[in-house]
Amino acid sequence: MRTDPRHALHVFLLAACALPAAAHADDPILLMLSGDEQLVSIATGSPRPVSKAPSVATVITADDIKATGATTLSEILETVPGVHVSRNGFLWQPLYSIRGILTANNPEVLVLINGIPITSGFYGDRGRMIVDLPLESVSRIEVIRGPGSALYGAEAVSGVINIVTKTAGEIDGTESGLRAGSFETYDAWVQHGGRWSEVNVAGYLHLGSTEGYRRTIAADAQTALDRTFGTHASLAPGPLNVGRDSIDARLDLSGDKWRFRVGYIDRNHAQTGTGVADALDPLTEGHGTYTSADLTWHDARFTENWSVTAQASYYDIAEENTDVTLFPAGSALPLALPGGTGSSIGMVGRPQHWERQERLSISGLYGGFEKHKLRLGAGYNFDDLYKVTETKNFTYMNVPGIGYVPVCVDLACSMVTATQANGLLFLAPHSRNLLYAYAQDEWSLAPDWTLTAGVRRDDYSDFGGTTNPRVALVWDTAYNLTTKLMVGRAFRAPSFVELYDINNPAALGNAALKPEAIDTTELAFAWQARPGLRTGLSMFHYRMRDVIRLTANADPTTGSTFRNAGAQTGNGFELEFTWDAATDVKLSGNYAYQRSIDETTHQDAGLAPHNRVYLRADWAFAAGWTISGQVNRVADRKRQAGDTRAPIADYTTTDLTLRTTKLHKDVELAFSVRNLFNVDAREPTTAAAAINLPYDLPLPRRSFFAELTYRL
Repeated sequence: MRTDPRHALHVFLLAACALPAAAHADDPILLMLSGDEQLVSIATGSPRPVSKAPSVATVITADDIKATGATTLSEILETVPGVHVSRNGFLWQPLYSIRGILTANNPEVLVLINGIPITSGFYGDRGRMIVDLPLESVSRIEVIRGPGSALYGAEAVSGVINIVTKTAGEIDGTESGLRAGSFETYDAWVQHGGRWSEVNVAGYLHLGSTEGYRRTIAADAQTALDRTFGTHASLAPGPLNVGRDSIDARLDLSGDKWRFRVGYIDRNHAQTGTGVADALDPLTEGHGTYTSADLTWHDARFTENWSVTAQASYYDIAEENTDVTLFPAGSALPLALPGGTGSSIGMVGRPQHWERQERLSISGLYGGFEKHKLRLGAGYNFDDLYKVTETKNFTYMNVPGIGYVPVCVDLACSMVTATQANGLLFLAPHSRNLLYAYAQDEWSLAPDWTLTAGVRRDDYSDFGGTTNPRVALVWDTAYNLTTKLMVGRAFRAPSFVELYDINNPAALGNAALKPEAIDTTELAFAWQARPGLRTGLSMFHYRMRDVIRLTANADPTTGSTFRNAGAQTGNGFELEFTWDAATDVKLSGNYAYQRSIDETTHQDAGLAPHNRVYLRADWAFAAGWTISGQVNRVADRKRQAGDTRAPIADYTTTDLTLRTTKLHKDVELAFSVRNLFNVDAREPTTAAAAINLPYDLPLPRRSFFAELTYRL
């Protein structure tokens, strides 16, 4: 049954308004104050209460993470209004949809760790094999919905996610933990926070392993090829391959005015999900390492009126594979050369790449003007795709009247090292330089009015420059009501693959690409209806243009090329509330509605849910015992234009987490069940993948986890 957004909004408003009516005049809620509102820093660069920040923002705390039982970033982001996490079959990458903006590589959302991007220039995504991040060392997660390029530059199109890790003071001692659960999932971690001489020290190490939930893929791309060529090579029906081993480590050292941080993310034995070419591949394993370091110096009293911050950072990405089987042995691909043996070998390649990023920035906050806070900043980024290697047993041949088809490189269909000289290398090394500068003014133009205006200029060495402004007017309408009006522009930079891919006719690069752009208008209200009850309503309209898409060449037999060929318009709203219903009960929830139209087809953009409802209840039912439950409903997802498959089914999942510190003051136990009612939830595949994966992407069935944490 489809959800009518007007009916859902009506029910949600009635529920939010009825909640305080259920409290009696002598309930503890009436005595509670509102001083515990969370602060958000990514909206302006300075901490501001969420209700006063010049953006639509959400802060997820470490307590929220514990209450939901979430163990990964993707799980906790599903609790944010207007945010939905779906999946890409390739490597099982999470796709973060904010306000209906969703693409295959998902570079329209900027993800930061402690304010520093973890974007790869290769595909423009967050690293192909990171997949997900554990949460034990996370202090809070700040999410802004809406454009963020005026401060943060590229990829901050639909929103910005900033993961803030715990400091030495927040950890304050040593904590270790173990977790075990369904799908042969095991995690162990230790973190320590303390002081060594004059240095604050915070360290974290997490080791994890999972076989993945291995739900059945009923048909894949090889299934379709088998029907065409009369072969029987497909491994479908067969299990999804999402197992991997993981290492996550962080070290944070800080002194009076400086902080040095090192991070290491390792994903080994990473399986390929539904396969690189949507053909099941249980043999391929990838290995990705992501190493970062940053040094920050901050002087809050650099001069009488200036606060200055300088930062240098380094990020290294290495993504390696075993031989990747695009299509299995027995497939008709690659086509065998006359007299060759290719039909029994399959289509195999081993693409690998290494990338490093170096960043320098300086910013200053000037408070010497009455009623103004002026922030100025500038920086330089160097992104170097310094090594690309590939071995493969296939190349492409343009067959008259048919187009490019994969064929064996030689009669034996043997593995050959790809080079620029032999024309087999799909992408040569490239680098780009970026220079940027920005300015932002927070102006208290009247006692209850604040105008925040900013603009940033980014100049890239490869595709040119772009300017992105943002203006936000915040009005303290009443002592318990804030009104915000915001207008902004943001952009996404073309990736190296989109610009320079030279040897894959299915996805040819285009050096003439321009950045994608979006213009967004938002109106938001934050209302504290009574002590302990906060509500928020945000409405938005956006238009994306110059969207980078793969489009067929004028002669379709010559393949497809990345072009600025798309435009999309979206409208919607998000409604949320948190209510301290009693001293031992907290309720929260949100409802989001969006509709996005593809201006090329004049049809629904598809894939992202039109309606999403999230409800959570936390109950401290006895001393040292808490039970939390959450319900997540995802509804009204449309197929993309031209996709004639049956409608995408809605789903509602329910999770429960029981947590206790009763057994020992230094020991915490938690038990979680996710998807309590064993719902067959699925995320949609694109229209382009309709033949390859006709039955969409299955999510985990019911699963159980137990966790033990010990503090020294």
